[in-house]
Amino acid sequence: MVRTMALLRALIRTARMARHTSSLAAGLPADDEVLLDVPDDRLGPALVAAGRGEHRPAADLLAATREGAEWEDRDRYVTRLAAFAGPRPEWLARWRDAAPHDPDLWLLAAEQAVADAWAGAAPARAERLHALAPLVTAAAEGDPRDPVPWRVALDHARGGTAPQARFAALWGEAVRRSPHHYGCHVAALRFLAATGGEAGHGQCFDFAERAAHDALPDSLVQALPVRAVFGHLTTRTGPGAVPRHRLDAAVDRAVRLSARLAPADPWPAEVRNILICVLVRLERWPEALEQLRRTGPYATSFPWDRFSDDPLGQFLELRDGVRIEVAASTPLRARRSPALPGDH
Repeated sequence: MVRTMALLRALIRTARMARHTSSLAAGLPADDEVLLDVPDDRLGPALVAAGRGEHRPAADLLAATREGAEWEDRDRYVTRLAAFAGPRPEWLARWRDAAPHDPDLWLLAAEQAVADAWAGAAPARAERLHALAPLVTAAAEGDPRDPVPWRVALDHARGGTAPQARFAALWGEAVRRSPHHYGCHVAALRFLAATGGEAGHGQCFDFAERAAHDALPDSLVQALPVRAVFGHLTTRTGPGAVPRHRLDAAVDRAVRLSARLAPADPWPAEVRNILICVLVRLERWPEALEQLRRTGPYATSFPWDRFSDDPLGQFLELRDGVRIEVAASTPLRARRSPALPGDH
């Protein structure tokens, strides 16, 4: 009898998958329309020009973000331009020759060097990071209003296992300049995760929840708790010591944030990609499908590069898996796929 019931459940699951999986593709872009790490309309031309060896458009872009105090955009652009510069040192060298005192150049150079040190082999990482201290300090001296060098400094300190007092000093400098800067909050969360040991999970959740509570409803800092969930779930085999209700509360907060932001927008794409990953880990399949629709064609390397050398392929494979799971739980007589909130 038990075997018969198990077989019946398997047959029903298969029938549901066959009936609903294809229809659940509604609202999802085709595989060949999904793009990885798409730059926005401001960064794109600067990267194209950089590919031709020109630094001026990138310099103008970073100068504009500094002068306009566009700190979130500035942080993103610095990160992407540093990734471009990593394997192309001659591009940054030409910029240095043309404008050796450019504060944007020094920030970009510090970000590229710290990221490169983190990408290297672990045994020599602390030594390499220690040698970068003067460069990180020079970047912080560029513009007294700018929080982004302090995000770089937090990443730098994390690699050198700086004491808590050092972290507190760097964090104070960051929030004094921009109390709700998302990049600085992510860097601080990573620092706490790296230095807190087993107790660090609770510490990370406490920090992320306080920050989200203090942030505006549409701030990306609202997604900081779900980053803590991601870190927790990917460093353990399961939910572990953090209670499930706390994980779900963090996810619910990120879902509310996603609903406030425009669908198919590259600005919150990474936050939505992280949220999708966490929803899948927690087996909240219909909500994962909803977020895949909201994400649209914008896949991001993180978090999928944590699981595969082919992050885009991993994203597309996961999309198929989510559709299958939702289809398998949809009654055979269901005629409509789950819709986005507000779709009437």
